[in-house]
Amino acid sequence: MPASLSIVIPTLNAASKIGPTLASLYEGIDIGLIKELVITDGGSVDEIEILSEEIGAVFINGEAGRGTQLHNGALITKAPWILFIHADTILSKGWPNVIFEHISKYKDAGFCKLAFDNNGFISKIISLGANLRSNLFGLPYGDQCLLISRELYNETGGYLKIPLMEDVAMAKALKGCLRIMPITAITSSKRYEAEGWISRSIKNMTLLIKFLFGYDPEHLANIYKSKN
Repeated sequence: MPASLSIVIPTLNAASKIGPTLASLYEGIDIGLIKELVITDGGSVDEIEILSEEIGAVFINGEAGRGTQLHNGALITKAPWILFIHADTILSKGWPNVIFEHISKYKDAGFCKLAFDNNGFISKIISLGANLRSNLFGLPYGDQCLLISRELYNETGGYLKIPLMEDVAMAKALKGCLRIMPITAITSSKRYEAEGWISRSIKNMTLLIKFLFGYDPEHLANIYKSKN
């Protein structure tokens, strides 16, 4: 299998939680799909740079902000396709074969089905809602990953350097060019558990609606941070 894929992971003090994510990526390294792993950091004070060196990843450090970090990471990738994944997300078994099939057949970008590492009833309801939003309105969030060719990334202008909703802005730019892949992105439920599943879901939906109606991402980011 040709090494057609660059992995980009944005981090901010994520050294203690990135292990399971890296472990799930090994399957792609093992079969030769992954060309490189790029860790794009936003000024961490943990040992993520040392960890990156130990695993042979490309490490870059810059301004904090997921949109900025994702774009900076994309700029230095070398493979024809890029997979963006968060540092607290695990890909389901068999994901490399699915991605290889996708890049062999399609020019469209791809995203994953969402699940949480909490198997409770409420977590399943929240993930169901997220998957419905993604499928019906074409608005996957960043924790559902994004697979995109370098060519399409450049055509859309890439991730905007905004402090919040960079994933929604990208989804809007990719309207009509997004496909769901039969891969599950299992993401951490810690923030939901800390804030309350319903409270966090309502907050996320409120911020999304405001963004779609043109609110300034800086203003929305301040609201987001004030409630975390």
